[in-house]
This record gives sequence, structure tokens and C-alpha cells, in this order.
Amino acid sequence: MHDPFEVRMQFLGLIRKLNASQQSIQKVVGFALKYFSRCGEDLWECIIEECQKGSINHRINILYFLDSLCETSLLAKAHQLLEQSSSSTKQVNDGLYVDYVSRDLTQIVECVVPVGRQGLPNLPSTKQILENWRTKRIIEPQKVDEVLSLLSSRDSAPDTTSTSAAPSAAKSEPHLSRGEIFKRIEEDRERHKRLRERRWVQAQPHSGPALPSYSTSTLASFLPLSDTENAELALDIEFENEWEATSDWNEDDVEATAEESELCHPHLKRKGFTNDEDGEQEMDIDLS
Repeated sequence: MHDPFEVRMQFLGLIRKLNASQQSIQKVVGFALKYFSRCGEDLWECIIEECQKGSINHRINILYFLDSLCETSLLAKAHQLLEQSSSSTKQVNDGLYVDYVSRDLTQIVECVVPVGRQGLPNLPSTKQILENWRTKRIIEPQKVDEVLSLLSSRDSAPDTTSTSAAPSAAKSEPHLSRGEIFKRIEEDRERHKRLRERRWVQAQPHSGPALPSYSTSTLASFLPLSDTENAELALDIEFENEWEATSDWNEDDVEATAEESELCHPHLKRKGFTNDEDGEQEMDIDLS
């Protein structure tokens, strides 16, 4: 297939059938990367057009497709850099579609999460993807912060027109059918499962063996860095994961710490508690 028009039409057919399954996403990702060198700009215009006019459910599918497309694009870039290190070939494709996503990030998010009640179902998933891009440095963190602040400003902005514009807004915003609602539930379940699987994938050092092309086991977000930068990046991501999964310090933690302390130091026996003048409890410890 060499005709750009045929490539565009076939890509439109694929992206309009896009759903939350990885098989569907990877099929469109593979097609987009295959024809990037000849029709990359045209294919990106197709993505933006579908993101603008598609249903609210289809738009979030496109965003998850872009998430996979960015990672695979960076994997391809890393593979190209490794090949160039062993030969004198010239780099051509830079960051592939990542540059387009970074350039039009605000426009994409505004399409996926439109203002009003219509965009609310896509808001949590969109924030998750943006935070994932920021943490893994897929998109420049400062640019992601700007878009996240834009979404947060919608929540904090006073709803002064809600009472006057409620009837017209209810008429203009399309309602999802029962079948679309159940389909959205199933697709959200599939997407959240995928996010949980990918959450604990850590950075791999680039000094090791060459990365396979379009590999799904290694995160594409980690571009070739120095050994120091690579180690710091892996530690940052591991810290973020642990921090998000850890609850605040509470009474249960105090009791667990005391029990572990008694197990580690059995010669320290607790005799009892007494109250001092300030009302605080003191513990008598037998050091014999």
C-alpha cells in the first residue's frame, strides 16, 4: 500500500473500530508506526479529527491508544539509537508520535474531557494517564502540570451558570444508552486492569543488551540516559509507587511497631504504664 489516501482511509477504519482491548489498541499502534515515515502527519490529523467528533466513550479509547502509541514510539526510538551506536546510520524519526502528542496535548485533553457533565466520566482516567506520563517522563512534566492544573481549575471554578444554563445544557449534552453504559463499565474494567499491571514495571538499564523492537515487557518511556540519571529515575518511580500505596501513620502502626519491637528484643519486658503530670503515658522497662 503506497497511496497516502488508501493509508488514511484504512487507518480511519481501524481507529473507528478501536476499543479498550489490547489487541485492538496494538493493531492501530502497529499500523500508525508502520506508515509514520510517509504519512505520519496525515495519520495524526485523523487521530485529532476522531478525537473531536467521536463519542465520549470513543474519545477515552483514543487517549488510551495514544498512551500505548507514545510508549511504543519511544521503544522504537530507543531501538533506533542502539542501532545507530553500532553503525553510522542517521536518525530520522526523533520521537515519532510523542512530539505530536506533546505539541497538541491541551487540545487532546479538551476533546477527551469537554467542559460540563459530559466530560466527567473521562476525567479520572485522563488524570491517571497524565500523571503516568509525568512520572515516567513520557511528556515533559511541566507541560503535563499545565494541563492538570487546567483540569483542576474546572473543579474549583464556581458554577455560576449552572442554574441558568441547566435546561439548555441538558438538551445539548447527549445521554448514553443503557448498552453504552454497560459497554463503558466493561471497558473501564479492562483499562484499570491494564494500568495496575503496568504500574510496577520499572526502568531497565540501557547499558545491558539491546532492547527488542516493540517490546511490551520494557517501558518505552525510559529514553537512553546516563547510568546516574537512569538509576535516579528508577528510584523516583519506585518511591512514587510506594508513597501512593502507603497510608498515613495511625494507631495500628504504633501497635504493630510495639509488637515488632517486643519480638526483636524479648529481654525488654513491658511492666505497665503510669501517667505523668502532663497526662502523658510512661512505660516501665525491665533492663535486667
